[in-house]
Amino acid sequence: MTFGTRRPQMSTDDFEELAGKAPKNVELEFLDGRLYVKGDHIEIEDFEELARRAPEGVKLELIDGKLEVKPMPDQRHRAVVMWLIRLFMQERPELALYPEQGLKVGAYRKGHASADAALAPLDHFIAQEGDWADPKGVPMVVEVTSRDRDTDRRDRIDKVRGYAEAGIPVYLLIDRDNDTLTVYSEPTKSGTYQQNPRYPYGAVIELPSPVNFTLNTEKLKDYAD
Repeated sequence: MTFGTRRPQMSTDDFEELAGKAPKNVELEFLDGRLYVKGDHIEIEDFEELARRAPEGVKLELIDGKLEVKPMPDQRHRAVVMWLIRLFMQERPELALYPEQGLKVGAYRKGHASADAALAPLDHFIAQEGDWADPKGVPMVVEVTSRDRDTDRRDRIDKVRGYAEAGIPVYLLIDRDNDTLTVYSEPTKSGTYQQNPRYPYGAVIELPSPVNFTLNTEKLKDYAD
């Protein structure tokens, strides 16, 4: 893997603004460029309030009980997501890939993840209130790795567990560090996927049921760093 220079989670200015808006029983810390909750625990209601109050450009997640800052996407990251959105619009018009979709994940829906994209029927989420939707009826989520130092733990470990525990059938991970795609499928309640084959950019991939979509990934070579 080529990790290169990794960005911190957030700036000091953004942390100070967020800390000043935190619910009264939530004390935040900022250590070595990372955001923490003092005591390493935050209630779901307090997290949701904190996420609503976050400064512009700061998107918070709660993954496996840990407060996370989702990094801002760079242009190649955005291009990958848009490529997928256009593919599904053309080939599967009855479905939509919703970018940056908030989902309740993990055991008992106690985690909150902002997926880079979530596949669902058209208008699937309009009946749900708030920023965090129930993942029921979502056949696939997509994450594209970012150029930050926490992507390994977040996208390759914590979100695998969270999406599996939520019962999301397919998790597609597009890994820009090694130009591969991993297709996680057949989730278990223990927080694992029974299948996780990995493919290089350029492969033709059969996304399994209930997605049932043939994905030609040759275009991803244009977005390789």
